[in-house]
Amino acid sequence: MSLLQALHQAGALRSLDHALAQSLRRLDPATPDAVLAGAALASLAVAQGHAGFALATPRMHVDAPLPWPEPVAWSAALRASPWVDTPATAADASRAQAPLVLENGLLYLRRYREYERRLALGLQRIAGRALPADAPDELAPLFASLFPPTGAEDHQARAAEAALHHPLLLVTGGPGTGKTRTIARLLVLLVAQAATAGRTPPRIALAAPTGRAAERMAESLRLASTTLQGDGIDPALCAMLPTTGSTLHRLLGTIPESPAFRHDAANPLPLDIVVVDEASMVDLPLMAKLVDAVPDGARLVLLGDPDQLPSVEAGDVLSGVLRAAEGARATAPSPTPATGDLFADATPIIAGKHGAFAAAHVHLERAYRQASALDLAPLARAIREGDAAGTLALLRGGTLAGIHFHEDQVDPLQQHRSRLLAHWNALAEAKDPVAALALAGRLRLLTALREGPQGARTLNARIEALLTGGGTRARVGGHFHGRLLLITENSIRHRLFNGDIGICLRDGQGALAAWFPDGEAGGTGARAFHPAALPAHESAFAMTVHKAQGSEFDEVWLQLPEHDNRVLSRELVYTGITRARRALHLGGSAARIEEALGRHASRVSGLAWRLGVAAPEA
Repeated sequence: MSLLQALHQAGALRSLDHALAQSLRRLDPATPDAVLAGAALASLAVAQGHAGFALATPRMHVDAPLPWPEPVAWSAALRASPWVDTPATAADASRAQAPLVLENGLLYLRRYREYERRLALGLQRIAGRALPADAPDELAPLFASLFPPTGAEDHQARAAEAALHHPLLLVTGGPGTGKTRTIARLLVLLVAQAATAGRTPPRIALAAPTGRAAERMAESLRLASTTLQGDGIDPALCAMLPTTGSTLHRLLGTIPESPAFRHDAANPLPLDIVVVDEASMVDLPLMAKLVDAVPDGARLVLLGDPDQLPSVEAGDVLSGVLRAAEGARATAPSPTPATGDLFADATPIIAGKHGAFAAAHVHLERAYRQASALDLAPLARAIREGDAAGTLALLRGGTLAGIHFHEDQVDPLQQHRSRLLAHWNALAEAKDPVAALALAGRLRLLTALREGPQGARTLNARIEALLTGGGTRARVGGHFHGRLLLITENSIRHRLFNGDIGICLRDGQGALAAWFPDGEAGGTGARAFHPAALPAHESAFAMTVHKAQGSEFDEVWLQLPEHDNRVLSRELVYTGITRARRALHLGGSAARIEEALGRHASRVSGLAWRLGVAAPEA
């Protein structure tokens, strides 16, 4: 039996994957099975979130005892095929007529290899641009006001210093480590730098993969601006900070019925500084298009938590860029604002091995935001490190404030029905849509899976039945008063984007409308839509952890599945628990926690290799 047949009979392939292989066979009946199977697996790999298929580790993609070819022989068969391009260098464009590209042990669909190549070249272009040689000494007093000396190393100050010298900056850290606080201060510093040099104020944009994440960042900057002015920072400098955020799709300019954007390499963004929050969520195609649209001479700042789940779609960009920096690290001296040489060192904090990629990276460690009601840091650390025994000891010990472990719970709607329903019923009783949307952010039921008894789809159906079973909430085309909604596709016409949360409410005349936050009103208003006119959406009482990325809730109920699933990983559990601000409820067995913490949500990618690392990621 051929490998393609074995894959098909095992149910490992999607219909689309198998159809690609069959198309190549019809076009050339002599195409070897190794090439046909490789094409199907390269397609499957993208669906799994990988940039390409790793010939050396096929069971990472399909965990089954199949007749896998030996990698060297497999590679030779692929190289001999006219369907497969083998570029001479990582920077070479692939042949347009070859649907597959084999490079550095990875078999790509041509489009995704091109995304990866363009992204690497674009990051190198941004990072390699020289910035104006401004005299930094004039900024030292402002720097000292923004970052008062504490006697200890201040990573936020290091990030701000790096922003003055490097056009590509990565600021990473877990929840509450002050990423947006850092951004507010470094943007004030960059505004002052331009003013000191006699240049016009920089044009700044805040963006994130989801509307909620973008608004959260903008809200944080608005609060930080008020705080800075209270601390004596010039209000004129603070007035230059952006007050609104945008989704990446909105920033780039969506074109209806097209994967392209209005802003690209030929029509770059009219900006000087682009700040992207939740960078771990940005997939490979979107990040490639964003980097293409960043103009020469502009700064790109990427914020993210490298321990969170990677993007739902293909690629793990933030991890790849950070991995590229691991080969050679040149650590700059700790900043000392009292001295006159604070800004004198222009050496990259991290740099690629061969000088092809140079960027600045600062990892924030100190936790600034920690609600007294929730002692999450020790648990997050144990989960991040994969320490299952330590995690279970913390959960069972009952000593962490705000953390509740419902061991062996498999059905939160049975054990905690009255408590959860009280919250969801309160949504329908809110005084107005703005109040209802604010209340909706206080609690969310999160799951690891979309399908199955503990999956978001099943839980949402059960919750809807509980809320409407008494007949007091009539459904209108599936919608009802108090229904929470999650947008699942981008709609530029509606200004609604994947991940946006809304709620259905009846007005005084009994007409049902779907209300969503009005980001252009600074997050203080709401917009109404007829439910039937909405883009694709679903209920949001329960959400997968993936869908909840970029959001935070006062109270999180995280339900793990009853049985093991490959989706479970330490990154998923870490991402789920860190959505909580004040209280965390974790339901599941010790076995599921041990299995999850023993598994990484790893992705296959060649991005780090293109930026200087010797081997592809896997």
